[in-house]
Amino acid sequence: MMRALHVLALGWADLLRPAALRLVLAGVALTIGLFIALQAAIFWALRLMVPGGFSLPWLGEVQIGPVLSWGSLALFPLMGFFLMAPVAALFSGLFAENVAAEVERRHYPDRQGVSLDFMDSLLEALAVMAAVLGIGIVALLLAPFLGPLAPVLFYLANGWLLGREFFQMAARRHLSEPEAHRLRQRHAGTILITGALVAAGLTVPLLNIALPLLAAAAFAHLYHKVSGSAGPDARYRIG
Repeated sequence: MMRALHVLALGWADLLRPAALRLVLAGVALTIGLFIALQAAIFWALRLMVPGGFSLPWLGEVQIGPVLSWGSLALFPLMGFFLMAPVAALFSGLFAENVAAEVERRHYPDRQGVSLDFMDSLLEALAVMAAVLGIGIVALLLAPFLGPLAPVLFYLANGWLLGREFFQMAARRHLSEPEAHRLRQRHAGTILITGALVAAGLTVPLLNIALPLLAAAAFAHLYHKVSGSAGPDARYRIG
């Protein structure tokens, strides 16, 4: 637990530095921009495509399309609650590699890894988005049956998935896929706890937009802590 809190504190400090903060703001802008564009599309689609109307006493003829379009604005907070985290995971995930590189440049200059190419970063971001969305849907469906255990399922499942994806992302900058997998298995408990703490932030509006980048920074630190690559007697070589 203490190691998890330590790397998260280091990650937060890194996100406040100008180089990483620009990436956070870009992820926030893209996420909010997408939601505004989506809401505008729904608003105008209902206004233009839903025909007909009805009459009300004293009000006269009321068109259905405009009523539904203005009513759709009530969906914006609901849509944000369910979709903000996975959409933020997608956009922020595209910058996660840059955050990990910045963390290593500042804290581990003699042990910098090799960045993934854009397609690999995109696939990683899509995997994280799918994981967050999938767990959210499953937790929502099971909530009536699990009762007070539903949040426990949400945090543990998201913690496992986020820990797996982000630690693998950090480790793959240095190790082959099998080596990264073995290292992750040896430190599964610490990775799960760190991932669960990140998952807890997914339920906080607006904060959840920056969570994927926090995870990228924290797991970059965690990789170096558990692999021993922060010192001169590194156990794993870059490559």
